[in-house]
Amino acid sequence: MEKHLLSMIGNTPLVQLTRLFAGERERGIKVYGKLELLNPNGSAKDRSAARIITAAWDEGLIGPGSVIVESSSGNMAISLAAICSYLGMRFISVIDPKTTKQNIRIMRTYGAEIELVEEADAETGEFLPARLHRVQQLLGRIPNSFWPNQYANANNYLSHYEGTMREIAEELGRVDYVVGGVSTCGTMLGCAKYVQDHGLAAKIVAVDAAGSVIFGGAKGSRLFPGLGTGIVPPFGETRFMDYAINVADRDMVAGCRWLVRQESILAGPSSGAVIFALKSIEHELPDGSVCVVILHDRGERYMDTVYCDEWVEEQFGKDIL
Repeated sequence: MEKHLLSMIGNTPLVQLTRLFAGERERGIKVYGKLELLNPNGSAKDRSAARIITAAWDEGLIGPGSVIVESSSGNMAISLAAICSYLGMRFISVIDPKTTKQNIRIMRTYGAEIELVEEADAETGEFLPARLHRVQQLLGRIPNSFWPNQYANANNYLSHYEGTMREIAEELGRVDYVVGGVSTCGTMLGCAKYVQDHGLAAKIVAVDAAGSVIFGGAKGSRLFPGLGTGIVPPFGETRFMDYAINVADRDMVAGCRWLVRQESILAGPSSGAVIFALKSIEHELPDGSVCVVILHDRGERYMDTVYCDEWVEEQFGKDIL
C-alpha cells in the first residue's frame, strides 16, 4: 500500500499512564493516553481536516488550485496548511491577535496565507464571530474558494466516530471513561455517538476551559487557543456528554507539567486540562475502571507559555512551578 501524508493520519497509540495515576492501581483503575499528538502534523485536528478535505475533493467541490479558507488560530489551521500544501491548494487562515507567533510560523512554513482580524465582534465581544464574518467576505471575493466549516461539517465528528473512538474500543475491548477537550466539540461528539450506536458502557467526560460558554458557564478571559469558545458551536448545542468539567488556565498548566514530569509526554494545554479533569474525579471512579484520556496536541507549540517558567510565574506565581 502506498504511504503518503494522509494515509498516516490516525491509528495513534494508546499508552498506559502508570506513574501519573499510580495511586489508583490498588483499586484496579487503569488510565491510558490516546496519543493524538503523534499524528503527522501534531494534533487530533489532522483527523477532521483530512476527512473534511478528502470528502470535499471526492465530491468535486475542490481540487488542485482551489483556495481553502478557514477560521482557526491553531491546530486545525496547521493541519489544513499541511494538507492543502500536499494537495496543491492555497490555504488562508483567518486568525485573531490571540494566535501564537509559533503557530503562525508553522502555518507559513507550510505555505499558508494569514488573514488577521484585529477587532472583536461588536455585539458579543468575541473574535470568533468576527473571524467567521471575514471568512464569508473572502469567499465572496476569491474565485474557486471553499470553506471547510469545521464548526458544523459532519465530517469533523465522523472522523472521530470512525477513527478515534473506534480505535480505542477495538484496542481495549472495554472502556469505562473517555476524557477529552472541546472546542468545536467534534472530537467528543464523535466519540459519544460511537458509544451510543455500539451500545458501549463508556461515559463521556467533556473538558472545557473556564471562561468558555459551551457548558453554559459565564464568559470570561482565556489564555490558551484551541480549548473553549465564547459562543456555543453547533455541535455543542445538544448535550452529548455524561460529565462536563471546566478547568482554569492555571490548572491546565499544572496538568501539562504533571504529564511531562511523570510520564515524559510533552503535550499542549488542552491535554493538561484533560489530565487535571480526570484527577479531579478519580476518587469517584469505581474500582477496576478503564479510562482513556485524549492527548490532543504536542507541547512544543507552547514553549513560550506553558513550559516557560518565567511566563508561568508571571501569570500564576511561583508555587505552580
